[in-house]
Amino acid sequence: MSRSTRSLGVRHDRFAIAGGFTISRGHRTHADVVTATITDGEAIGRGECTPYTRYGENVEGVIADIERLGEAIADGLDRVALQNLLPSGAARNALDCALWDLEAKASGQPVASLAGLPNPTALTTAFTLSVGDPEAMAKAAWENRHRPLLKVKLAGDGDLERMEAVCGHAGSARVIVDANEAWQPENLWDWLERAASLGLALVEQPLPASDDAILSAHPRPVPVCADESAHDRTSLTVLKGRYDYVNIKLDKAGGLTEGIAMLSAARDQGFGVFVGCMMGSSLAMAPAFLLATQADYVDLDAPLLLSEDRDPRLAFNGSTIEPPSPELWG
Repeated sequence: MSRSTRSLGVRHDRFAIAGGFTISRGHRTHADVVTATITDGEAIGRGECTPYTRYGENVEGVIADIERLGEAIADGLDRVALQNLLPSGAARNALDCALWDLEAKASGQPVASLAGLPNPTALTTAFTLSVGDPEAMAKAAWENRHRPLLKVKLAGDGDLERMEAVCGHAGSARVIVDANEAWQPENLWDWLERAASLGLALVEQPLPASDDAILSAHPRPVPVCADESAHDRTSLTVLKGRYDYVNIKLDKAGGLTEGIAMLSAARDQGFGVFVGCMMGSSLAMAPAFLLATQADYVDLDAPLLLSEDRDPRLAFNGSTIEPPSPELWG
């Protein structure tokens, strides 16, 4: 690809969240994302990322990191070289996914074929319930009891009551909970026992990443999944014995390229695989969808939580997601 035709565009996009969204770290009314666009002649590739303050990222910094590679992009930067120019994280994710999309558009071949991944078919996503008081969360669980899988955000104090309220109103839906590091070592084992007695399928990131060594101290009564503790392949070795599953998010891994490699490494090391997302649009979910076809748990419901989205967008039928169209990505 020649310097004369290849160019990079970067912008900040904002999507309103229907009713807002609350986790243990705070409340949000909008998804602030960064969109990278690489153009080469008539072929246009796009990628989206969500900068996350938990990992020291913000929109301005991510845009600056991407823009610094404008000359390299014009000179024909490929995905392999990109891995060494940016660390794992949001900026590399947007560029990596844009490069995959560009190659698909230029070659006329879908990303799944280019990456050696299975042809995507419809899959089921978890549907996420925001943190609230037990009564509000029981109501939300009841309204969504028809869904196959509910993911329930927790916040620390009051979580036993939240779990009991949701499980008492979720009908036949399977329930997983995500504490986003809000639990403490002193209550960990009692709360995991209660989670097991309630029939929860999975507990995601109960402890701060800095405190999770305690998870290897005793047999875990319910499977536990690493999220904030799991980033890319290099993070997996230390997680053995502490977690049963790892949550692969492209914004943490730094793109689909590393996500594919991380999934393979996780399987090799005996982990179950959860493919998740940050709060973003259908453009961010599309590359993760290809990875999710090989996952045990899928949480790519962010577009369902938005009051506005890309055009075109992913097609949802309840909690079932259809494969992304080529016009959206890949």
